[in-house]
Amino acid sequence: MDPKKYKIGIVGLGPVGLTLAVHIKEAGCEIAVCDMVKEKMNLIWNSGIELIGVIEKTCFVNYSYSSFEELLKHDIDILICASKAYHVDNILDQIVCHSNNPNLLIISAQNGIGVASKYANRFNESRVLRMVVNFAGNLNAPNVVNVTFFNPPNFIASKDDSRLDIAEWFSEVLSSVNLTTVATDSFTQASKIWEKTILNAALSPLCAISKLTMKEAMSNPDTLEIAEKIIIEAIEVAKAEEIKLSDNFVKLAIRYLKNAGDHFPSLAVDLLNKRETEIDYMNGKLVEYGRKHYVRTPLNLTFTNLVKAITMKNKND
Repeated sequence: MDPKKYKIGIVGLGPVGLTLAVHIKEAGCEIAVCDMVKEKMNLIWNSGIELIGVIEKTCFVNYSYSSFEELLKHDIDILICASKAYHVDNILDQIVCHSNNPNLLIISAQNGIGVASKYANRFNESRVLRMVVNFAGNLNAPNVVNVTFFNPPNFIASKDDSRLDIAEWFSEVLSSVNLTTVATDSFTQASKIWEKTILNAALSPLCAISKLTMKEAMSNPDTLEIAEKIIIEAIEVAKAEEIKLSDNFVKLAIRYLKNAGDHFPSLAVDLLNKRETEIDYMNGKLVEYGRKHYVRTPLNLTFTNLVKAITMKNKND
């Protein structure tokens, strides 16, 4: 593995983007980072990035931008998109307008179903890769991530399986610095995306509306039952989409979620702070695919519409 083979850019410096940036820099890659919040970028430039919690690391980056246009002009080979999924359309427009690299590769490290397809609809599929991230955290400060868990491995795949070389290179880069990542094929990756989305859908809106942390929600038999029913609905939709999940996925999902930390998932943090959420890419997608196959998803529909209604009210307040 040659860490200098590709220049990497990251747009979106929340917990995922910052965690990836630290590990990619540690691996010896040339990296440039971008977030639109200038105060955050100034802090990162002056004080570096710090990871605490289950991963403890720090780093300084040599190239940081508060303009996506400047990042694209940095002559990067691979763009990692770690922003919220609802920013995809804006990212696509910016790439079309400002990228000078017709062969720019894109890695989506974002939550939800259908995100990579949005990139593939605007660019050749061979330029798009999808990453499933199995770590998470919260921001203690704009440049400090409290990494709350890492359940290895992460997964990465080429959208049309044509760039296995890139997937393998990137997985080796991250694994070399103990952020274990596996390159896989697109069909296996589709199952991994659905698995993670179902896990997010089971607790994210529930915690957002109830104001319970994940640990509190899974410790309460009433909310635990709701989470389980959401998972069961989602499995029926996945079957209709011919997504392969394990036969005991419900039990595995509940076991996994019971180990969740005593904090809020990112969607809940966004809703509680009156920001836009990724509900359309989580429960909303399960509802969308359910309608496609005439599979009823009343709980997912309820939480999707409640989160969207609260979001709308927050905008109007």
